[in-house]
Amino acid sequence: MIARGDGPASALASGRSFGLYPASAFRLADRASAGASPGRWYFRDETIAIPIVPDSVASYAHGVRAYDDVLRWAGTVDVDRPPALPPLVWVAAPDLATGARVDANATSIRFGSGAARPLALVPKHPLNRSYFDRSSAEFFAARTLKVRGRADGAQFIARTLWPEDFALERNPRFAPLANGAALPAALRALFREAPQGGARAPFETRTLWRRDAGGNAPTLAPGRAVLAIMLNGAQGDDDEAHGGHFALVTGRIEEDGAIGDWLASNFYPLDFESEKGIIAAPVPLDNYLADLNAGQAYYRPSYLLAMTLRSDRAAGLLQGGLNRFYQQFYRHQLVFEHSTMNCTGISVDALRAVGGDAPPRAPAAPVLAALAFPWLVASKRSLAKGRSLYDYLSTDQTRLMPGAAFEEVGARMLALAKAGPSPDAGATRGRLAQLVAEDAESVVWIRIPQIPSSRAFGDAPVDSPAEYRTRLPPEPQIVPVPPRPFPQAMRDADLLPRPRRPSDYALVAWTAIVIAALAWCVIRLW
Repeated sequence: MIARGDGPASALASGRSFGLYPASAFRLADRASAGASPGRWYFRDETIAIPIVPDSVASYAHGVRAYDDVLRWAGTVDVDRPPALPPLVWVAAPDLATGARVDANATSIRFGSGAARPLALVPKHPLNRSYFDRSSAEFFAARTLKVRGRADGAQFIARTLWPEDFALERNPRFAPLANGAALPAALRALFREAPQGGARAPFETRTLWRRDAGGNAPTLAPGRAVLAIMLNGAQGDDDEAHGGHFALVTGRIEEDGAIGDWLASNFYPLDFESEKGIIAAPVPLDNYLADLNAGQAYYRPSYLLAMTLRSDRAAGLLQGGLNRFYQQFYRHQLVFEHSTMNCTGISVDALRAVGGDAPPRAPAAPVLAALAFPWLVASKRSLAKGRSLYDYLSTDQTRLMPGAAFEEVGARMLALAKAGPSPDAGATRGRLAQLVAEDAESVVWIRIPQIPSSRAFGDAPVDSPAEYRTRLPPEPQIVPVPPRPFPQAMRDADLLPRPRRPSDYALVAWTAIVIAALAWCVIRLW
Protein backbone atom coordinates (compact mmCIF):
# COMPACT_ATOMS: atom_id res chain seq x y z
CA MET A 1 0.00 0.00 0.00
CA ILE A 2 1.32 3.43 -0.92
CA ALA A 3 1.59 5.72 2.10
CA ARG A 4 -0.84 8.62 2.14
CA GLY A 5 0.80 11.86 1.09
CA ASP A 6 3.63 10.28 -0.89
CA GLY A 7 4.30 11.72 -4.32
CA PRO A 8 2.74 10.46 -7.55
CA ALA A 9 3.00 6.72 -8.25
CA SER A 10 1.53 4.47 -10.89
CA ALA A 11 -2.25 4.28 -10.98
CA LEU A 12 -1.72 0.50 -10.96
CA ALA A 13 0.54 0.39 -7.90
CA SER A 14 0.01 -2.27 -5.24
CA GLY A 15 -3.04 -1.51 -3.13
CA ARG A 16 -4.92 0.30 -5.89
CA SER A 17 -8.18 -1.10 -7.24
CA PHE A 18 -10.81 -0.65 -9.92
CA GLY A 19 -14.01 -1.49 -8.14
CA LEU A 20 -13.87 -5.19 -7.27
CA TYR A 21 -10.65 -5.74 -9.25
CA PRO A 22 -7.03 -5.28 -8.11
CA ALA A 23 -5.32 -2.72 -10.31
CA SER A 24 -2.31 -5.05 -10.49
CA ALA A 25 -4.34 -7.30 -12.84
CA PHE A 26 -4.05 -4.57 -15.52
CA ARG A 27 -1.34 -2.80 -17.47
CA LEU A 28 -1.36 0.77 -18.74
CA ALA A 29 -1.73 1.22 -22.47
CA ASP A 30 -1.67 4.10 -24.90
CA ARG A 31 -1.82 4.47 -28.68
CA ALA A 32 1.36 2.46 -29.24
CA SER A 33 0.77 -0.38 -26.78
CA ALA A 34 -2.99 -0.91 -26.59
CA GLY A 35 -3.32 -3.13 -29.66
CA ALA A 36 -6.29 -3.30 -32.01
CA SER A 37 -9.83 -4.02 -30.84
CA PRO A 38 -13.17 -2.23 -31.31
CA GLY A 39 -13.09 -0.84 -27.75
CA ARG A 40 -9.52 0.38 -27.84
CA TRP A 41 -10.11 2.21 -31.12
CA TYR A 42 -12.04 4.90 -29.20
CA PHE A 43 -9.15 5.52 -26.80
CA ARG A 44 -6.40 6.21 -29.33
CA ASP A 45 -5.45 9.43 -27.53
CA GLU A 46 -6.25 8.28 -23.98
CA THR A 47 -4.58 6.29 -21.22
CA ILE A 48 -6.43 3.07 -20.46
CA ALA A 49 -5.78 0.01 -18.33
CA ILE A 50 -6.18 -3.35 -20.05
CA PRO A 51 -6.03 -6.82 -18.48
CA ILE A 52 -2.61 -8.44 -18.42
CA VAL A 53 -3.98 -11.95 -18.99
CA PRO A 54 -6.21 -12.04 -22.10
CA ASP A 55 -8.06 -15.15 -20.91
CA SER A 56 -9.24 -13.26 -17.82
CA VAL A 57 -11.33 -10.81 -19.88
CA ALA A 58 -15.12 -11.09 -20.06
CA SER A 59 -16.23 -12.90 -23.19
CA TYR A 60 -19.33 -12.49 -25.35
CA ALA A 61 -21.45 -14.57 -27.71
CA HIS A 62 -21.63 -14.03 -31.47
CA GLY A 63 -24.80 -13.74 -33.47
CA VAL A 64 -27.06 -12.75 -30.55
CA ARG A 65 -28.26 -9.51 -29.06
CA ALA A 66 -26.46 -8.19 -25.98
CA TYR A 67 -29.43 -8.75 -23.67
CA ASP A 68 -29.87 -12.38 -24.75
CA ASP A 69 -26.13 -12.98 -24.45
CA VAL A 70 -26.01 -11.76 -20.85
CA LEU A 71 -29.31 -13.44 -19.94
CA ARG A 72 -27.93 -16.86 -20.94
CA TRP A 73 -24.58 -16.22 -19.28
CA ALA A 74 -26.14 -15.07 -16.00
CA GLY A 75 -28.11 -18.29 -15.69
CA THR A 76 -25.01 -20.48 -15.52
CA VAL A 77 -22.11 -18.37 -14.21
CA ASP A 78 -20.55 -19.36 -10.87
CA VAL A 79 -21.15 -16.32 -8.66
CA ASP A 80 -18.73 -17.59 -6.00
CA ARG A 81 -15.80 -17.01 -8.37
CA PRO A 82 -14.38 -13.54 -9.11
CA PRO A 83 -16.02 -11.95 -12.17
CA ALA A 84 -14.10 -11.78 -15.45
CA LEU A 85 -12.31 -8.50 -16.08
CA PRO A 86 -13.71 -5.66 -18.19
CA PRO A 87 -12.14 -5.25 -21.65
CA LEU A 88 -10.60 -1.96 -20.46
CA VAL A 89 -10.79 0.69 -17.74
CA TRP A 90 -10.50 4.35 -18.70
CA VAL A 91 -7.97 5.65 -16.15
CA ALA A 92 -7.21 8.78 -18.23
CA ALA A 93 -3.80 9.34 -16.57
CA PRO A 94 -0.86 7.12 -15.59
CA ASP A 95 -0.04 8.59 -12.15
CA LEU A 96 -1.99 8.96 -8.92
CA ALA A 97 -1.37 10.53 -5.51
CA THR A 98 -3.36 11.11 -2.32
CA GLY A 99 -3.12 13.73 0.41
CA ALA A 100 -2.26 16.48 -2.08
CA ARG A 101 -2.86 20.22 -1.55
CA VAL A 102 -3.07 22.95 -4.19
CA ASP A 103 -2.70 26.69 -3.68
CA ALA A 104 -5.57 29.15 -4.10
CA ASN A 105 -4.52 29.86 -7.70
CA ALA A 106 -4.07 26.17 -8.64
CA THR A 107 -0.55 26.92 -9.85
CA SER A 108 1.33 24.69 -7.37
CA ILE A 109 0.75 21.36 -5.67
CA ARG A 110 2.27 19.81 -2.56
CA PHE A 111 2.40 16.09 -1.81
CA GLY A 112 2.58 15.39 1.93
CA SER A 113 5.41 17.28 3.57
CA GLY A 114 7.34 17.71 0.33
CA ALA A 115 8.10 20.97 -1.37
CA ALA A 116 5.54 22.64 -3.59
CA ARG A 117 5.77 21.70 -7.27
CA PRO A 118 4.45 23.54 -10.33
CA LEU A 119 0.94 22.45 -11.26
CA ALA A 120 -0.58 22.49 -14.73
CA LEU A 121 -4.07 21.41 -15.79
CA VAL A 122 -4.91 19.41 -18.89
CA PRO A 123 -6.25 21.74 -21.61
CA LYS A 124 -9.95 22.44 -21.95
CA HIS A 125 -11.62 20.15 -24.47
CA PRO A 126 -12.23 22.09 -27.74
CA LEU A 127 -16.01 21.54 -27.53
CA ASN A 128 -16.34 22.21 -23.81
CA ARG A 129 -18.08 25.55 -23.20
CA SER A 130 -17.00 25.84 -19.54
CA TYR A 131 -13.96 24.94 -17.48
CA PHE A 132 -12.04 25.16 -14.22
CA ASP A 133 -11.82 28.76 -12.99
CA ARG A 134 -10.99 30.82 -9.89
CA SER A 135 -13.94 29.39 -7.95
CA SER A 136 -12.70 25.87 -8.70
CA ALA A 137 -9.21 26.68 -7.43
CA GLU A 138 -10.57 28.12 -4.18
CA PHE A 139 -12.82 25.07 -3.70
CA PHE A 140 -9.92 22.63 -4.04
CA ALA A 141 -7.45 24.71 -2.04
CA ALA A 142 -9.65 24.27 1.05
CA ARG A 143 -9.22 20.46 1.22
CA THR A 144 -6.83 17.56 0.65
CA LEU A 145 -7.09 15.88 -2.72
CA LYS A 146 -6.64 12.62 -4.54
CA VAL A 147 -5.17 13.53 -7.93
CA ARG A 148 -4.72 11.70 -11.21
CA GLY A 149 -2.37 13.07 -13.80
CA ARG A 150 1.15 12.82 -15.13
CA ALA A 151 4.47 13.81 -13.61
CA ASP A 152 6.50 15.80 -16.12
CA GLY A 153 9.84 16.51 -14.50
CA ALA A 154 9.22 18.81 -11.55
CA GLN A 155 5.78 19.72 -12.87
CA PHE A 156 2.58 17.72 -12.29
CA ILE A 157 -0.10 17.86 -15.00
CA ALA A 158 -3.47 17.17 -13.37
CA ARG A 159 -6.32 15.36 -15.10
CA THR A 160 -8.56 14.68 -12.07
CA LEU A 161 -8.80 16.51 -8.74
CA TRP A 162 -10.99 14.64 -6.25
CA PRO A 163 -11.89 16.01 -2.78
CA GLU A 164 -10.87 13.45 -0.16
CA ASP A 165 -13.56 14.71 2.22
CA PHE A 166 -16.13 13.34 -0.25
CA ALA A 167 -16.00 10.06 1.65
CA LEU A 168 -18.24 7.80 3.72
CA GLU A 169 -18.49 8.08 7.46
CA ARG A 170 -18.13 4.80 9.33
CA ASN A 171 -21.59 5.28 10.85
CA PRO A 172 -23.67 7.69 8.73
CA ARG A 173 -26.76 9.21 10.30
CA PHE A 174 -29.63 6.72 10.36
CA ALA A 175 -32.69 8.15 8.53
CA PRO A 176 -35.01 5.39 7.27
CA LEU A 177 -37.55 5.97 4.52
CA ALA A 178 -41.20 5.01 4.27
CA ASN A 179 -42.11 1.48 3.23
CA GLY A 180 -44.01 0.01 0.31
CA ALA A 181 -45.50 1.96 -2.56
CA ALA A 182 -44.25 5.28 -1.18
CA LEU A 183 -40.58 4.36 -1.65
CA PRO A 184 -40.10 5.73 -5.21
CA ALA A 185 -41.62 9.06 -4.18
CA ALA A 186 -39.51 9.11 -1.02
CA LEU A 187 -36.34 8.66 -3.10
CA ARG A 188 -37.48 11.45 -5.43
CA ALA A 189 -37.93 13.69 -2.41
CA LEU A 190 -34.35 12.93 -1.33
CA PHE A 191 -32.71 14.29 -4.46
CA ARG A 192 -35.10 17.25 -4.58
CA GLU A 193 -35.05 18.26 -0.91
CA ALA A 194 -32.19 20.78 -1.24
CA PRO A 195 -32.41 23.85 -3.51
CA GLN A 196 -31.19 23.15 -7.05
CA GLY A 197 -31.05 19.46 -6.22
CA GLY A 198 -28.19 20.06 -3.80
CA ALA A 199 -25.86 21.53 -6.44
CA ARG A 200 -24.52 24.00 -3.83
CA ALA A 201 -25.19 21.86 -0.74
CA PRO A 202 -22.45 20.06 1.21
CA PHE A 203 -21.49 16.44 0.58
CA GLU A 204 -23.81 14.25 2.63
CA THR A 205 -24.26 10.59 3.60
CA ARG A 206 -27.07 8.95 5.55
CA THR A 207 -28.07 5.34 6.19
CA LEU A 208 -31.54 4.57 4.88
CA TRP A 209 -31.62 0.96 6.09
CA ARG A 210 -29.42 -1.50 7.95
CA ARG A 211 -30.03 -5.12 8.80
CA ASP A 212 -29.09 -4.61 12.44
CA ALA A 213 -30.61 -1.18 12.97
CA GLY A 214 -30.25 -1.35 16.75
CA GLY A 215 -26.71 -2.71 16.88
CA ASN A 216 -23.50 -0.89 17.67
CA ALA A 217 -21.40 -2.40 14.88
CA PRO A 218 -20.27 0.02 12.16
CA THR A 219 -22.75 0.34 9.31
CA LEU A 220 -19.98 0.33 6.72
CA ALA A 221 -17.45 -2.39 7.48
CA PRO A 222 -14.20 -2.04 5.45
CA GLY A 223 -13.77 -4.65 2.74
CA ARG A 224 -17.48 -5.17 2.13
CA ALA A 225 -18.59 -5.23 -1.51
CA VAL A 226 -20.78 -2.38 -2.77
CA LEU A 227 -23.47 -2.32 -5.44
CA ALA A 228 -24.72 1.18 -6.19
CA ILE A 229 -26.89 3.14 -8.59
CA MET A 230 -25.79 6.60 -9.67
CA LEU A 231 -28.05 9.47 -10.70
CA ASN A 232 -26.62 12.70 -12.08
CA GLY A 233 -28.84 15.76 -12.14
CA ALA A 234 -29.85 18.27 -14.79
CA GLN A 235 -27.25 20.53 -16.38
CA GLY A 236 -27.61 24.24 -15.99
CA ASP A 237 -26.54 25.17 -19.52
CA ASP A 238 -27.74 22.37 -21.81
CA ASP A 239 -31.50 21.96 -22.26
CA GLU A 240 -30.99 18.52 -23.80
CA ALA A 241 -29.72 17.28 -20.43
CA HIS A 242 -32.57 18.06 -18.01
CA GLY A 243 -33.20 14.33 -17.69
CA GLY A 244 -29.80 13.73 -16.10
CA HIS A 245 -27.63 10.64 -16.43
CA PHE A 246 -27.66 7.13 -14.93
CA ALA A 247 -24.93 4.59 -14.21
CA LEU A 248 -24.30 1.41 -12.22
CA VAL A 249 -21.39 1.25 -9.77
CA THR A 250 -19.53 -1.54 -7.95
CA GLY A 251 -16.65 -1.43 -5.46
CA ARG A 252 -15.62 -1.98 -1.85
CA ILE A 253 -15.79 -0.06 1.42
CA GLU A 254 -12.35 1.39 2.08
CA GLU A 255 -10.77 1.85 5.51
CA ASP A 256 -10.97 5.64 5.20
CA GLY A 257 -14.39 5.67 3.54
CA ALA A 258 -12.99 6.72 0.15
CA ILE A 259 -15.28 6.05 -2.81
CA GLY A 260 -13.04 7.25 -5.66
CA ASP A 261 -11.86 3.74 -6.63
CA TRP A 262 -15.38 2.39 -7.10
CA LEU A 263 -16.01 1.49 -10.74
CA ALA A 264 -18.78 3.30 -12.65
CA SER A 265 -20.06 1.68 -15.84
CA ASN A 266 -20.71 4.74 -17.98
CA PHE A 267 -22.60 4.30 -21.26
CA TYR A 268 -22.44 7.25 -23.66
CA PRO A 269 -22.91 7.65 -27.44
CA LEU A 270 -19.98 6.16 -29.32
CA ASP A 271 -20.81 7.47 -32.78
CA PHE A 272 -20.68 11.15 -31.78
CA GLU A 273 -17.97 13.18 -30.09
CA SER A 274 -18.93 14.30 -26.59
CA GLU A 275 -18.61 18.04 -26.00
CA LYS A 276 -16.72 17.20 -22.80
CA GLY A 277 -14.60 14.37 -24.16
CA ILE A 278 -16.61 11.62 -22.42
CA ILE A 279 -16.09 8.13 -23.84
CA ALA A 280 -18.25 5.18 -22.79
CA ALA A 281 -16.24 2.90 -20.49
CA PRO A 282 -15.87 1.44 -17.02
CA VAL A 283 -14.19 4.32 -15.18
CA PRO A 284 -13.03 4.97 -11.58
CA LEU A 285 -15.66 7.00 -9.77
CA ASP A 286 -13.30 9.92 -9.09
CA ASN A 287 -12.67 10.18 -12.85
CA TYR A 288 -16.35 9.78 -13.64
CA LEU A 289 -17.20 12.70 -11.36
CA ALA A 290 -14.13 14.94 -11.32
CA ASP A 291 -12.16 14.64 -14.57
CA LEU A 292 -11.46 18.27 -15.45
CA ASN A 293 -13.39 17.97 -18.72
CA ALA A 294 -15.52 14.84 -18.51
CA GLY A 295 -16.41 14.87 -14.82
CA GLN A 296 -20.15 14.77 -14.18
CA ALA A 297 -19.75 16.75 -10.94
CA TYR A 298 -18.51 19.79 -12.88
CA TYR A 299 -21.91 20.34 -14.45
CA ARG A 300 -24.59 18.96 -12.12
CA PRO A 301 -25.28 17.52 -8.65
CA SER A 302 -25.12 13.75 -8.25
CA TYR A 303 -26.62 11.07 -6.02
CA LEU A 304 -25.64 7.51 -5.10
CA LEU A 305 -27.73 4.79 -3.52
CA ALA A 306 -25.12 2.31 -2.29
CA MET A 307 -25.85 -1.14 -0.90
CA THR A 308 -23.18 -2.90 1.17
CA LEU A 309 -23.07 -6.68 0.85
CA ARG A 310 -21.66 -9.47 3.01
CA SER A 311 -20.18 -11.19 -0.07
CA ASP A 312 -19.04 -10.24 -3.57
CA ARG A 313 -21.67 -12.37 -5.31
CA ALA A 314 -24.30 -9.77 -6.28
CA ALA A 315 -21.84 -7.01 -7.22
CA GLY A 316 -19.68 -9.49 -9.13
CA LEU A 317 -22.65 -10.86 -11.07
CA LEU A 318 -23.77 -7.36 -12.07
CA GLN A 319 -20.26 -6.22 -13.03
CA GLY A 320 -19.68 -9.39 -15.03
CA GLY A 321 -22.86 -8.76 -17.00
CA LEU A 322 -21.89 -5.13 -17.60
CA ASN A 323 -18.49 -6.25 -18.88
CA ARG A 324 -20.19 -8.44 -21.50
CA PHE A 325 -22.46 -5.53 -22.42
CA TYR A 326 -19.34 -3.42 -23.06
CA GLN A 327 -17.92 -6.07 -25.38
CA GLN A 328 -21.14 -6.00 -27.43
CA PHE A 329 -21.34 -2.20 -27.20
CA TYR A 330 -17.86 -1.54 -28.55
CA ARG A 331 -18.36 -3.86 -31.51
CA HIS A 332 -21.75 -2.25 -32.26
CA GLN A 333 -24.02 -5.20 -31.62
CA LEU A 334 -25.52 -2.90 -28.97
CA VAL A 335 -26.06 0.61 -30.39
CA PHE A 336 -26.75 3.76 -28.34
CA GLU A 337 -30.05 5.45 -29.17
CA HIS A 338 -31.22 8.49 -27.16
CA SER A 339 -34.91 7.60 -27.17
CA THR A 340 -34.82 3.80 -26.82
CA MET A 341 -31.32 2.70 -25.79
CA ASN A 342 -29.68 5.49 -23.80
CA CYS A 343 -27.51 5.29 -20.66
CA THR A 344 -30.57 4.38 -18.60
CA GLY A 345 -31.98 1.82 -21.02
CA ILE A 346 -28.66 0.00 -21.36
CA SER A 347 -28.06 -0.04 -17.59
CA VAL A 348 -31.60 -1.22 -16.78
CA ASP A 349 -31.35 -3.90 -19.47
CA ALA A 350 -28.11 -5.10 -17.87
CA LEU A 351 -29.82 -5.24 -14.47
CA ARG A 352 -32.74 -7.19 -15.86
CA ALA A 353 -30.52 -9.55 -17.83
CA VAL A 354 -28.68 -10.70 -14.68
CA GLY A 355 -31.92 -11.12 -12.76
CA GLY A 356 -32.21 -7.78 -11.03
CA ASP A 357 -35.71 -6.52 -10.33
CA ALA A 358 -36.10 -3.26 -12.26
CA PRO A 359 -39.86 -2.61 -12.26
CA PRO A 360 -41.18 -0.90 -15.40
CA ARG A 361 -42.96 2.44 -15.36
CA ALA A 362 -45.64 2.89 -18.00
CA PRO A 363 -44.75 4.91 -21.13
CA ALA A 364 -45.75 8.55 -20.94
CA ALA A 365 -48.38 8.68 -23.70
CA PRO A 366 -48.27 5.74 -26.16
CA VAL A 367 -51.89 6.03 -27.36
CA LEU A 368 -51.69 9.79 -27.83
CA ALA A 369 -48.37 9.42 -29.65
CA ALA A 370 -49.84 6.80 -31.98
CA LEU A 371 -52.86 8.95 -32.83
CA ALA A 372 -50.75 12.10 -33.24
CA PHE A 373 -47.85 10.57 -35.18
CA PRO A 374 -48.44 12.65 -38.36
CA TRP A 375 -48.65 15.81 -36.26
CA LEU A 376 -45.41 14.93 -34.45
CA VAL A 377 -43.63 14.61 -37.80
CA ALA A 378 -45.20 17.80 -39.16
CA SER A 379 -44.52 19.85 -36.02
CA LYS A 380 -40.84 18.85 -36.02
CA ARG A 381 -40.58 19.27 -39.83
CA SER A 382 -38.51 16.11 -39.78
CA LEU A 383 -39.44 12.45 -40.01
CA ALA A 384 -36.42 11.51 -37.87
CA LYS A 385 -37.28 14.03 -35.11
CA GLY A 386 -40.95 13.09 -35.18
CA ARG A 387 -40.08 9.41 -34.83
CA SER A 388 -37.72 10.18 -31.98
CA LEU A 389 -40.43 12.10 -30.10
CA TYR A 390 -42.84 9.20 -30.67
CA ASP A 391 -40.27 6.82 -29.19
CA TYR A 392 -39.82 9.03 -26.12
CA LEU A 393 -43.56 8.91 -25.45
CA SER A 394 -43.82 5.14 -26.07
CA THR A 395 -40.85 3.76 -24.10
CA ASP A 396 -40.90 2.29 -20.58
CA GLN A 397 -39.90 5.31 -18.50
CA THR A 398 -37.63 3.18 -16.30
CA ARG A 399 -35.53 2.59 -19.44
CA LEU A 400 -35.84 6.20 -20.60
CA MET A 401 -35.58 8.63 -17.68
CA PRO A 402 -32.61 8.43 -15.27
CA GLY A 403 -34.73 9.81 -12.41
CA ALA A 404 -37.47 7.24 -12.96
CA ALA A 405 -34.91 4.42 -13.05
CA PHE A 406 -33.27 5.67 -9.86
CA GLU A 407 -36.61 5.77 -8.07
CA GLU A 408 -37.91 2.39 -9.23
CA VAL A 409 -34.65 0.44 -9.03
CA GLY A 410 -33.68 2.10 -5.75
CA ALA A 411 -37.08 1.34 -4.21
CA ARG A 412 -36.79 -2.29 -5.29
CA MET A 413 -33.27 -2.54 -3.83
CA LEU A 414 -34.55 -1.28 -0.50
CA ALA A 415 -37.58 -3.59 -0.59
CA LEU A 416 -35.40 -6.64 -1.33
CA ALA A 417 -32.98 -5.74 1.45
CA LYS A 418 -35.81 -5.32 3.95
CA ALA A 419 -37.53 -8.54 2.86
CA GLY A 420 -34.36 -10.58 3.25
CA PRO A 421 -33.76 -14.14 2.05
CA SER A 422 -36.78 -16.33 1.43
CA PRO A 423 -36.68 -19.87 0.03
CA ASP A 424 -40.21 -19.43 -1.29
CA ALA A 425 -39.24 -16.32 -3.27
CA GLY A 426 -36.30 -17.96 -5.03
CA ALA A 427 -38.46 -19.14 -7.91
CA THR A 428 -40.02 -15.72 -8.52
CA ARG A 429 -37.02 -13.51 -7.92
CA GLY A 430 -34.29 -13.13 -10.49
CA ARG A 431 -30.80 -14.32 -9.66
CA LEU A 432 -29.38 -10.89 -8.78
CA ALA A 433 -32.50 -10.00 -6.79
CA GLN A 434 -32.17 -13.16 -4.70
CA LEU A 435 -28.48 -12.50 -4.01
CA VAL A 436 -29.27 -8.93 -2.97
CA ALA A 437 -31.97 -10.15 -0.58
CA GLU A 438 -29.56 -12.68 0.94
CA ASP A 439 -26.44 -10.51 1.21
CA ALA A 440 -27.58 -6.89 1.81
CA GLU A 441 -26.33 -5.36 5.06
CA SER A 442 -27.09 -1.66 4.61
CA VAL A 443 -28.28 0.93 2.10
CA VAL A 444 -26.63 4.36 2.15
CA TRP A 445 -27.68 7.60 0.46
CA ILE A 446 -24.84 9.82 -0.83
CA ARG A 447 -25.29 13.35 -2.22
CA ILE A 448 -22.40 14.88 -4.15
CA PRO A 449 -22.57 18.63 -4.89
CA GLN A 450 -21.52 20.27 -8.12
CA ILE A 451 -17.90 21.40 -8.25
CA PRO A 452 -17.74 25.18 -8.83
CA SER A 453 -16.44 26.30 -12.22
CA SER A 454 -17.41 28.72 -14.97
CA ARG A 455 -20.39 26.47 -15.73
CA ALA A 456 -23.89 27.38 -14.51
CA PHE A 457 -25.11 25.35 -11.54
CA GLY A 458 -27.44 22.47 -12.35
CA ASP A 459 -30.53 21.11 -10.65
CA ALA A 460 -32.35 17.89 -9.79
CA PRO A 461 -33.28 15.88 -12.89
CA VAL A 462 -36.79 15.64 -14.28
CA ASP A 463 -38.35 12.17 -14.15
CA SER A 464 -40.91 12.23 -16.98
CA PRO A 465 -41.22 13.60 -20.53
CA ALA A 466 -44.06 15.87 -19.32
CA GLU A 467 -41.86 17.45 -16.66
CA TYR A 468 -39.07 17.77 -19.22
CA ARG A 469 -41.34 19.95 -21.38
CA THR A 470 -42.01 22.28 -18.43
CA ARG A 471 -38.25 22.89 -18.07
CA LEU A 472 -37.64 23.78 -21.71
CA PRO A 473 -37.35 27.52 -22.42
CA PRO A 474 -38.84 29.00 -25.63
CA GLU A 475 -35.43 28.73 -27.32
CA PRO A 476 -33.66 25.63 -25.92
CA GLN A 477 -29.88 25.69 -25.65
CA ILE A 478 -28.54 22.48 -27.27
CA VAL A 479 -24.84 21.74 -27.70
CA PRO A 480 -24.17 20.40 -31.23
CA VAL A 481 -21.58 17.61 -31.50
CA PRO A 482 -19.76 16.18 -34.55
CA PRO A 483 -20.08 12.55 -35.67
CA ARG A 484 -17.45 9.89 -34.93
CA PRO A 485 -18.17 7.06 -37.39
CA PHE A 486 -16.95 3.60 -36.47
CA PRO A 487 -14.71 2.06 -39.20
CA GLN A 488 -16.67 -0.33 -41.37
CA ALA A 489 -13.65 -2.63 -41.56
CA MET A 490 -13.82 -3.22 -37.79
CA ARG A 491 -17.43 -4.43 -37.82
CA ASP A 492 -17.89 -8.16 -37.29
CA ALA A 493 -19.77 -10.14 -39.95
CA ASP A 494 -22.13 -11.71 -37.38
CA LEU A 495 -23.77 -8.46 -36.22
CA LEU A 496 -27.55 -8.60 -36.15
CA PRO A 497 -29.62 -5.65 -37.43
CA ARG A 498 -30.86 -3.13 -34.92
CA PRO A 499 -34.09 -4.10 -33.16
CA ARG A 500 -37.19 -2.27 -34.31
CA ARG A 501 -38.12 0.98 -32.60
CA PRO A 502 -41.71 1.73 -31.49
CA SER A 503 -41.93 4.39 -34.21
CA ASP A 504 -41.22 1.77 -36.90
CA TYR A 505 -44.65 0.26 -36.27
CA ALA A 506 -46.33 3.68 -36.17
CA LEU A 507 -44.69 4.62 -39.46
CA VAL A 508 -45.85 1.42 -41.14
CA ALA A 509 -49.37 1.77 -39.75
CA TRP A 510 -49.78 5.41 -40.81
CA THR A 511 -48.23 4.74 -44.22
CA ALA A 512 -50.80 1.97 -44.73
CA ILE A 513 -53.59 4.31 -43.58
CA VAL A 514 -52.48 7.05 -45.98
CA ILE A 515 -52.18 4.63 -48.89
CA ALA A 516 -55.60 3.15 -48.12
CA ALA A 517 -57.12 6.64 -47.89
CA LEU A 518 -55.57 7.69 -51.20
CA ALA A 519 -56.75 4.50 -52.84
CA TRP A 520 -60.28 5.09 -51.54
CA CYS A 521 -60.23 8.66 -52.89
CA VAL A 522 -59.01 7.48 -56.32
CA ILE A 523 -61.70 4.81 -56.47
CA ARG A 524 -64.40 7.29 -55.50
CA LEU A 525 -63.22 9.79 -58.09
CA TRP A 526 -62.99 7.13 -60.79
